[in-house]
Amino acid sequence: MYKENITVEELAEHELSWFKGEIVLVDNFKTFNEVFPRLRRSNVLGFDTETRPTFKKGRKNAVSLIQLSTGDLACLFRINKIGIPDELSGLLSDPSVIKAGVAVHDDIRFLKNVKKFTPDGFVELQTLVKDFGIQSSGLKKLSAIILGFRISKRQQVTDWEAEQLSEAQQIYAATDAWVCHQIYRKLINGSKKIL
Repeated sequence: MYKENITVEELAEHELSWFKGEIVLVDNFKTFNEVFPRLRRSNVLGFDTETRPTFKKGRKNAVSLIQLSTGDLACLFRINKIGIPDELSGLLSDPSVIKAGVAVHDDIRFLKNVKKFTPDGFVELQTLVKDFGIQSSGLKKLSAIILGFRISKRQQVTDWEAEQLSEAQQIYAATDAWVCHQIYRKLINGSKKIL
């Protein structure tokens, strides 16, 4: 049984954690071709995107990064550098591969501005958690309620189109996708071991 909600004070009591697996920054097609088959072997992926922040009202920048994660591999696709290759849009359209994330509808809408595809296999965690009596919807709160640790959102408003992404940015981006993977697996598998 999970808590319905969590206060800021309770959240602060949780230990900070982050993705400790392998992070692959995909900013060229050589790396894409090397890592994509490994990612494709998984039937459940955590999903997220990052967009360079804009400080002008009503303006939205294009998506800079797509993150897809298994339990131990996080791929950060720099679509501002490589676009969305056909294999990647194929994965995003594949109903047999679960892509679990938070606020996926908005992410998909913005991705379709980069490349037209028919999304399938996406699971909105904000909807799924309601079946478990959880009212919170933000990823930070969900990770504490379901996984028992908190994640940092410190890198969220950084330049995702910088020439080089910092190690902190990469860990942040990988963590967001990985946490979505872990939340989905734990909810679906119940008390079974998270893969």
